Amino acid sequence: MAEILTSAQMRAIEGAAIDSGAVTGLELMERAGAGVVAALIEAHPELGQGAHRAAVLCGPGNNGGDGYVIARLLAERGWAVEVLAWGDRARLPPDARAMREAWDRLGPTAPLHALGDFGFAEPWPEVVVDALFGTGLTRPMPDEIANVLTGIDHWHCRVRAPCTFVAVDIPSGLCADTGRNLGRVLHADLTVTFHAEKHGHRLADGPKLCGKCVVADIGLAPWDHHRHDA
Repeated sequence: MAEILTSAQMRAIEGAAIDSGAVTGLELMERAGAGVVAALIEAHPELGQGAHRAAVLCGPGNNGGDGYVIARLLAERGWAVEVLAWGDRARLPPDARAMREAWDRLGPTAPLHALGDFGFAEPWPEVVVDALFGTGLTRPMPDEIANVLTGIDHWHCRVRAPCTFVAVDIPSGLCADTGRNLGRVLHADLTVTFHAEKHGHRLADGPKLCGKCVVADIGLAPWDHHRHDA
């Protein structure tokens, strides 16, 4: 695996891989989603058997696209999956839109604000996947999302239901380059990042908010030298 990267270095590596024609953005997104599911089950083997419940929170970019892959893969394992999305689906990047359409063939998507200030209704999820914002976030998230995350925190404290929180790439609201809390972060038990850890996983608030950090290999090693292009 590569050394610890900045978000710009990671984008340079991904871009070089896609530009080479050896892999598509859709393929990388599929690998990322599969990597999250594999890491979740490795960390919690009991989730590898039987049907479980998950809520997947999907944002307006490619991190949200990863979330739709995760939702589909969990549903294909027989899980009951609730997907909640923020943002205009018509403005999703092309790869994320394709993954949203693939999920649409399996199940519905509710608006994120449907959670309101009270968090989840019964039956409660055993896993919550945070795929709202990835490594590109550099400013506080919109109040609408921050309020929902506060509601989820209150729900978790109120019901004390056993639930694993999984962040895709980095917890939403944490700066990937500095580890700085940008105002509201959903604390993760498990963070699954791709190809290499980012500085934000290690610095400042990162270690506390990321929980256990796992790196999923999505096949980018041949282009790792392109980090110097960033």
